[in-house]
Amino acid sequence: METKPTHEQAQLHLQVYEMRREARLRQARDWFFKNYFVESIDDAMRVAAPGTEAGTFVMMVFGYWDQACALLNYGLLHEDLFFETSGEFFGVWERVRPTIVEGRERWANKLFLANLEKAAQRYEVWIEKRAPGHIAKMREFMKQMRPQATKAA
Repeated sequence: METKPTHEQAQLHLQVYEMRREARLRQARDWFFKNYFVESIDDAMRVAAPGTEAGTFVMMVFGYWDQACALLNYGLLHEDLFFETSGEFFGVWERVRPTIVEGRERWANKLFLANLEKAAQRYEVWIEKRAPGHIAKMREFMKQMRPQATKAA
């Protein structure tokens, strides 16, 4: 039987959501989904080099979602509530997934985005039980978005 979120979990959930509404983070999230299409670490460095505004945006998005997923993974956020209302983290994971192994090796940090990855893996199982085929359709949609972004650039 699924448990209801506690009052404390609901309060923290709302605080995490409120952080997403911060103007600079909204700008970073918007930039990320319009521009961050990479297949390698070299691509990532070209699209969002460290020290550039794009690089700052990427790290803001990564940092926000990895932190939110850490709260989830430690049980401070209610999993069903988080998954029902916060699918964006999975979209971020899908964008970084092709480069994560290479990135972790390059910077000798096997923990980089580990909370995001762990939550995304659980989300895939969770959503497939409730909406079979959703992940496949979402990945198909994301592939279609890439050529549009490339044309617009």
